[in-house]
Parts: sequence; structure tokens; C-alpha cells
Amino acid sequence: MPDSAAMKATLLAYVERFNAGDAEGVAALYADDATVEDPVGTQPLAGKPAILAFYQHATSRGARLEVVAPARGSHGNAAALTFAVHARLDGRAARVDVTDIMTFGADGRIQSMRAHWGPDDVHFV
Repeated sequence: MPDSAAMKATLLAYVERFNAGDAEGVAALYADDATVEDPVGTQPLAGKPAILAFYQHATSRGARLEVVAPARGSHGNAAALTFAVHARLDGRAARVDVTDIMTFGADGRIQSMRAHWGPDDVHFV
């Protein structure tokens, strides 16, 4: 199992790669059989091809992530990151407040990502 520091480093690499528009780099952080549930309550995406397509779409639209609190580890195989997504929604500038909780496999790659945000976390600016 990866330690807390390694999981936190992966979360920060996730942000760096996302903000660089590197969808393939983000997807490389995931295990081949990983899942992404964004937002929680929707049908999870499963597998690397679906996850890559998700990040290709998000990065191609110019979304950017701003970390707003330190990454948090755990005594287990999970870590969390709270950030703001800056994007254009319906043609308007918006900020979406999000906390991602990710679990990790023994190899240190992300096994699952669950994005916690709801309609009241979307703010038009």
C-alpha cells in the first residue's frame, strides 16, 4: 500500500498534469481497471479508455484546477484533495468547489476517484 506522502504527491501530480492540458498524463496516474465517479451519484466511468476520454474532454475545454486546501492522506489507501475548478459553463465563467477522494492500489496508481460536488457548489463569477 502506498504511504500518505506518496498518495498526496500523486494528487498534486494530478493537478499539475490536468492544468498542463496533459490528459494522457492524468490518465497514466490511474490503474487500468480504475473508476471515476464525477460527480458522486452518477454512473462511474470504468477503465483507462473511458477515463482518458473524460480528461481529454475536460482539458480541451480549458478547465483549470486551483488547490484550496492541503492534500489529506489517511491511515489506509485513500487520500483527498479539495480544489476549485475554473471553467466556462453555459458560456459563463464559473467556479465549482470540489473534493476528490481517491483510493490507491498497491502499485501506487489511482484505483478510484469520487468527486464530491453538487449543484450548490457551482458559482458563476
